Amino acid sequence: MADVGEKEVVAPGSGAASGRIGDGDALALVRQVVTLLFENGQTTARTVEAAERIGKALGQDVRVLPRWGELAIEIEGSGRLDLTEAQPAGVDMNRVARCMAVVDDIASGRTDIAAARSSLTAIAHLPPASNPRFAVMAAAGAAALAVIFGETQLLSLALIALSAGAGALLRRGLAGMSHNLFVQPLCAALLAGIIGAGAERLQLSSALHLVTVCPCMILVPGPHLLNGALDLARGRISLGLARFTYAGVIILMICAGLLAGLALGGETLDVEGASVAVPFFWDLIAAGIAVSAFGSFFSMPWRNLPVPILIGMLAHACRWLLIVKAGAGVAPAAFVACLLVGILVTPIADRLRAPFAAFGFASVVSLMPGVFLFRMAGGLVDFVALGSKAPTDLLAGIIADGGTALLILLAMAFGLIVPKFLIERVWPG
Repeated sequence: MADVGEKEVVAPGSGAASGRIGDGDALALVRQVVTLLFENGQTTARTVEAAERIGKALGQDVRVLPRWGELAIEIEGSGRLDLTEAQPAGVDMNRVARCMAVVDDIASGRTDIAAARSSLTAIAHLPPASNPRFAVMAAAGAAALAVIFGETQLLSLALIALSAGAGALLRRGLAGMSHNLFVQPLCAALLAGIIGAGAERLQLSSALHLVTVCPCMILVPGPHLLNGALDLARGRISLGLARFTYAGVIILMICAGLLAGLALGGETLDVEGASVAVPFFWDLIAAGIAVSAFGSFFSMPWRNLPVPILIGMLAHACRWLLIVKAGAGVAPAAFVACLLVGILVTPIADRLRAPFAAFGFASVVSLMPGVFLFRMAGGLVDFVALGSKAPTDLLAGIIADGGTALLILLAMAFGLIVPKFLIERVWPG
């Protein structure tokens, strides 16, 4: 028997003998829900709230203590902690939405524990987006991002689509061979670099920075960055930093793979490749395609895709008008666009039971500064290779790209998070 003031640790699946927990079904149900939500991209706040709602419906006071790699669940008064392994490395909007629907049913008394656990087991085994959908949407999304950055040549767009689609199939193949979290983005970026270098060698395209970068931009782990920012804003420092570290290592692997692929082909990434303004309606259509691609990556049901597409197109129209017509900088324009998205997505994501980070990022993916990050990485490699012979304009380009990327990321984070917090404070439901 544990001493007074100590908590006994219970291994997953062992149940609990406490009278308050009964036969352990309540604890097992909470564990199943929070693990499913935590591992598939739901925000930490909503995950904790779901556990508390279930506990309240079952007459228990439940606390969830999340951290990277582990969830601790405590039933107040039981003197026990249930520890279960859980890694928040995935994003599946379909699973989250269905799980939240089960939580609503439990909280309203429309289902019992046995039926809920059966439903949750089925949800946990739902497949992600099919391989054809995943590959086609990756190709379309990368090509759409290239259009947003000013590429109009059909051959270049076809090369970008081919590279992204092949990378998507490679990632799915590697997923069945290795559980390492970083192998897929590394190899997909390596392939993009090789294809880009080959296209440059064969003089198939003069837009090397877009042919190589756009297939890599669809690998950027936006939902994890946004979830990390939300955790930091709510004071969950260790979990927020862990999410940022995970996303940062993925970005590092993408940069390493991209530059290695280019090096194998004897090419480097031009740090001075500037984006070109495109006509308004082409920009709008491309933004909609990019949003639909990322919605597919996150396994969003087809019926829900029109909502983020419309929001994303509206946000990109706002950004385009601010930059082209009002002469605003890219960072202020991104902030205003994301502010608009945050206002719209916060209530809609709750209504659709969708994870805010995935829903929000899918809506603003066309604003991500991936091209600046990758150009900065390529410039750093050139700077190191040249050493003291490096020209000053190379260093200026590196600093400009890095600073621009950082400002855009900060603008996007604040633009999405601030309205979410304000709306939830005024309208908690």
